[in-house]
Amino acid sequence: MKFNDEIPVFGDIKFRGDCPLESSDQKAFVSYLRHKHPKTYGAIVVHNRNEGKRSFQQAARFKADGMTKGASDIMIPANPPFVCEMKRKDHTKSAWKSGQQEYLIACKDLGAFACLALGVDGAIVAFESWLLTAKH
Repeated sequence: MKFNDEIPVFGDIKFRGDCPLESSDQKAFVSYLRHKHPKTYGAIVVHNRNEGKRSFQQAARFKADGMTKGASDIMIPANPPFVCEMKRKDHTKSAWKSGQQEYLIACKDLGAFACLALGVDGAIVAFESWLLTAKH
């Protein structure tokens, strides 16, 4: 997986080895937020389900409903928004999907805290960095 200079990366880019699947890390991160910030960030965190195979008709309907190609895995609609694409801790076991980098860059250009997190630990560091820099 190649990194983009416009998108900050949180996590150990040198890590190689066994690690949980992205979906497991995502669940762990949401659980962390809901435990640590149950009435605020944990209550409003959003995961977009863009993955999976679908028919042409389903894809057209989902697009009309507002599904956006490349939308990031984790979003917190605050000021500024937290927009985070998660990949596995060992990033060599992950790949960018079509539109994901462009989505993150567009979010960043519009003022969001947009980032790439490697595993749950990277996502927590990204979130804590966002808390320190955001004005909410």
